[in-house]
Amino acid sequence: MALPVCSQEVGLQLYSLRNQFKTDIESTLKTISDWGIDKVEGGDTYGMDETDFRDLLKRYNIDVVGIGVDYNDLKKDLAVLADKADRYGAKYLMCPWIPHNGDDFTLEDTEQAIALFNKAGKYFKERGLIFTYHMHGYEFRPHGEGTLFDLMAEQATDFDFEMDVYWVQHGGEDPLALLNKYPEKFKLMH
Repeated sequence: MALPVCSQEVGLQLYSLRNQFKTDIESTLKTISDWGIDKVEGGDTYGMDETDFRDLLKRYNIDVVGIGVDYNDLKKDLAVLADKADRYGAKYLMCPWIPHNGDDFTLEDTEQAIALFNKAGKYFKERGLIFTYHMHGYEFRPHGEGTLFDLMAEQATDFDFEMDVYWVQHGGEDPLALLNKYPEKFKLMH
């Protein structure tokens, strides 16, 4: 007896092909389209004019689901970031990194990020967008009865998370257990 097939939209993080984009932007987008992928996470134009880049995305029927945003840009004019997401038709904005001193990711770093992410996330919600943070493993340092990530997840009132299975595992956590622990917190995954 055949098993039921469950479908899930599959996309590509454009950063995965950063080296190919350096060589030929259009042929890289065509390759993505030829693979049958029509959803991507991106936001970088790899040196191309943004309007021209968005025109190529349209030509190859590629939709941008989410864009990356720099942590320090979240301290500036959030409207600029929301406008960029809108131009791409993206629903998600994702911050991939919290600046910190080498291997020393502290409680203070965590608390500052939580405050910044909640403030930005609230603004983006008002604009009809969803803000996520992509962990990289350093957030799983012990804190209290859990980890610094647990603190983030518990205090994330206006932002969610993008799980990178590799980095969760690399940080010493079990991705499935984390999904089960915080089932409503993960909006994106790769």
